[in-house]
Amino acid sequence: MKILKFGGTSVGSVENLNRVKEILTSDQEDKIVVCSAMSGVTDQLIRLVESIKFKDTDAITRNLHRLESKHSDVIDELIENQEVKNTLKDGLSSMITEMFEISSQDYSEIINSRIITYGETLLTYIFSGFLNTVDVPNVLLDAKEFMYVDSVDNPNLEKVSKKLNRILENNIQSSIYITQGFVCRNTKEEISHLKRGGSDYTATIIGGAINASEIQIWTDIDGLHNNDPRYVDETHPISHLTYNEAAELAYFGAKILHPQTVSPVVDKDIPVLLKNTFDPEASGTVISNKTYRKGLKAISAKDGITAIKIKSNRMLMAHGYLRRIFEVFDNYHTSIDMITTSEIAISLTIDDTTNLDKIVKEIENYAEITVEQDHSIICIVGESVINDKNSYKLFEILNFIPVRMVSYGGSNNNISILVDTKDKIPTLRFLNEKLFQVKEEAVV
Repeated sequence: MKILKFGGTSVGSVENLNRVKEILTSDQEDKIVVCSAMSGVTDQLIRLVESIKFKDTDAITRNLHRLESKHSDVIDELIENQEVKNTLKDGLSSMITEMFEISSQDYSEIINSRIITYGETLLTYIFSGFLNTVDVPNVLLDAKEFMYVDSVDNPNLEKVSKKLNRILENNIQSSIYITQGFVCRNTKEEISHLKRGGSDYTATIIGGAINASEIQIWTDIDGLHNNDPRYVDETHPISHLTYNEAAELAYFGAKILHPQTVSPVVDKDIPVLLKNTFDPEASGTVISNKTYRKGLKAISAKDGITAIKIKSNRMLMAHGYLRRIFEVFDNYHTSIDMITTSEIAISLTIDDTTNLDKIVKEIENYAEITVEQDHSIICIVGESVINDKNSYKLFEILNFIPVRMVSYGGSNNNISILVDTKDKIPTLRFLNEKLFQVKEEAVV
């Protein structure tokens, strides 16, 4: 069985939904189809949540009417059979009524999760109904019945596998199953959600849980490019990446992948294919454990980075001092991206500033601390990149880049540099020009 995931743009219009239908029917293999909300809908739901916070009933009503109108228009254009059209609209109306009832309650994180996961629920309900009208029989699966994660998005693969396989066994008459990305339940059985972009992660969690033959992630671009095509001309798709390379690129900003996408499938060696909904014949990118051309392969960038310098003349070299610093960040559930040390100072970066004030206040008790924001991490990735004979080129050209920090050697697969965000785009373009002129060759 294959897993196919389609993002918001891929399901963002009637025309695109018809494209997805053609992709699903292009082969006879059993498949689970994971869908995001239509493009723009999650943002609309986030605005609805803001209205709930402020008890703005007029804004709540406007948002819900717009949401119903958008999906009703899709039903009108997508479905020809009037009876089916009426049935789907009745179901849509019922869901909007449910959302009105939820919106009348006091705001809480549970209310937030219940509201913002409706986008996927609405889309899959309509798409499943559409497929049935065009002789593509399918079963609509409710992700809330099998997708379980903990507070930090770690999947309970054993529980997912047990519940999902039981559902599939009870629906063996179908070869296509439609379900929602992003939606899950937490350890308290409450409706919850993965981080933004989490539908990729949903697909690989499902794939890992049922030992899928492969996972296809369909977007609006031909696979993962060697640089960010939004800012850099003459980028090209990479034909192959290892799991480690893909994980590094996703963590450090590659928008095509959720950072945790590959983790559920690495041990099972399930290949992940990145494909283009608008050019299905394009080869895209294959992510697996197979290594093709070692060395420099791709660049990604991560914005919203805060740099922190911690200075203490008397304590840095003292036994346990670094542990004490790290414990502060750990206590506030704040991950560190980059770190360098000297005899009297530590420099590090974080991307989550939720608890920054508390962290600063605690560290100020025993060290001088400086905080700088509006930075970006640029990550140069490739299998065994630190051993690549061409990596010296990078260090030669760093003389021409306003680098604030360098992280080298912590991983065999990446070299990271910190720059001011205003310097990010020129740096991406400069690195692209100087580094990526080697053709991919398979390693024998």
